[in-house]
Amino acid sequence: MMKKLLLVCCFLIGITAVSRAQGGGGMRMSPEDRAKQLQTQLKLTDDQTAKITAIYKASAAKRDSIRTASNGDRQAMMQAMMPLMKDTNEKIKAVLTADQATAYDKMVQERMQRMQQGGGGGGGN
Repeated sequence: MMKKLLLVCCFLIGITAVSRAQGGGGMRMSPEDRAKQLQTQLKLTDDQTAKITAIYKASAAKRDSIRTASNGDRQAMMQAMMPLMKDTNEKIKAVLTADQATAYDKMVQERMQRMQQGGGGGGGN
């Protein structure tokens, strides 16, 4: 269980690197960009996209405050990020239809597997 939580945490921190590698233009993807990406991948309605954008914005603000509060302590940051990411994923899934939620879970799993295989850790390809 703890290993899974650690992986989720690493996954979340690695999202930034993955976003950059996938053409984020060298910057972290904005909440709007992330929501648009989900809209394309999951065929979201405009209403769903608006709700998910708001979820991502709230999550980004919390993530930034965690980053500031952890003061460079990666372990503390990862422990604080885990519940935040879990909460964010649950809120997003609540907006989705059953089929979309299944596809979203699959995307999250695939991203975690890429992170485990070192695919998200800094580019260089």
